[in-house]
Amino acid sequence: MLLEANRMAVTGALLTLVFGSFLLLGTVWTFEMQNLLTETSTVQTVLNTLLSGMILLVSIVVSINSIVLSHDMSALNNQEDRIEGTMEFRRNLGELTRAGESPSDPGSFLTVMSRTIRERAQRLDDDLDGAEAALAEEVREYVSSVAETAGQLGDVEDTSGAEFAVLWKGIEFQYGAQIEQSRQLKRSFGSDSSGETAERFDRLIEAFELFAIGKEYFKTLYYTQEVSRLSQTLLVITLPAILINASTILAINAGLLPDFWLLGLPPLQTFVAAAFTVSLAP
Repeated sequence: MLLEANRMAVTGALLTLVFGSFLLLGTVWTFEMQNLLTETSTVQTVLNTLLSGMILLVSIVVSINSIVLSHDMSALNNQEDRIEGTMEFRRNLGELTRAGESPSDPGSFLTVMSRTIRERAQRLDDDLDGAEAALAEEVREYVSSVAETAGQLGDVEDTSGAEFAVLWKGIEFQYGAQIEQSRQLKRSFGSDSSGETAERFDRLIEAFELFAIGKEYFKTLYYTQEVSRLSQTLLVITLPAILINASTILAINAGLLPDFWLLGLPPLQTFVAAAFTVSLAP
């Protein structure tokens, strides 16, 4: 749930749970909580620790952004190599697609690669007439396994969790074992196999290799976008949280608390509960 659900909704639910837990404890043990929070030095120590953590978090986010930017702001020849690699990948991918298809996102990419891998694997069944019975049966089992796995890979329509869940299906696909088994079966045919049989194995291996390249390409794009989005979100949330946390420390030290009661709880308990919840938001 933490990986596939809406992260803002999950964060809001957790913070609501934290605030509600504080209020519940204050309702059940009102006097005990009041006496505990009266020890303002302890409360301030905890808030100071949270404040230090938030400041450290901001510095970490800035450092991560610097690393990402340093990768994007590399030398011109490196940028040229990256662009050429991307264009070559697009050209190779375009050769696999049907008319009107443009796999420019993880979902459509998985759909295209799933269909391509399944079709190329099923073509291996066409050249088994002259093969040994044991080898032919092994190839049929392999083709069936690849077709089933590829079908699951391309079933992205009902996938929940938006882009991450789709990308995760691709990450879970173990193409390395499939490539190795394809090469072993190709060697098993040996000189008895026709040139067309060897070519069909090569085309299946080529599809697996192109899938591996595409998976890394879309994974890199996703991580870069997520780091940027995470940085923006943390900065928007952390800066107000730092101000609220620091103001709370000063207010408790000066004894200037808002004079309002919530659910029959004293102002100190409500104020500290809100401050702790906001401090945990980042």
